[in-house]
Amino acid sequence: MKTNRVLSVLFFLLFVCKLTAQKDSLSLENTGIKDSISKEKDYKPYNALAPAKAAFYSAILPGLGQAYNGRYWKIPIAYAGLGVGVYFYINNDKEWNRYRDAYKDRLAGREDEFGDRISTEALVRAQEFYRRNKEISLLVIAGVYVLNIIDANVDAHLQQFNVSEDLSLKPNMQYDNFTGKSKYGISLNFKF
Repeated sequence: MKTNRVLSVLFFLLFVCKLTAQKDSLSLENTGIKDSISKEKDYKPYNALAPAKAAFYSAILPGLGQAYNGRYWKIPIAYAGLGVGVYFYINNDKEWNRYRDAYKDRLAGREDEFGDRISTEALVRAQEFYRRNKEISLLVIAGVYVLNIIDANVDAHLQQFNVSEDLSLKPNMQYDNFTGKSKYGISLNFKF
């Protein structure tokens, strides 16, 4: 029984001594080297949900993901792309309805707005042309919408990518004196 008490006191003292030991001489505080990651003013922790959040915002309202990322200049580009697609869709729909109504009037035996200037085959071709352009306009609208979402997602990913001034990539050309040929390459330089 006494040996158990002696051993427990001994382990307790060893544990306490380990806790009150001196600091490590190789730690950053004792060497004078500053910890550049934790001391930087503009250091932001990695937010894994930021790209998904930006993409979700752009899916809800085009341009909202760009505003979330702070890229306000991209919002007018997104709306201009969507606006152009909507404009051409409306214009092609109006022309398609015009030629379709003229074709229906001609088949019913009534006078249409084109009279004898356009043949019936030309009315059919015009309907097909404007229908195809309407579909292309819908594809443009959908494409700009999807590109808006992808742009917000990629931009949020790239904002979290640390680009340092110490890293440089330079093209390089060396002349080999023995063979008389040039050697081309790329050098990657990292400054400490």
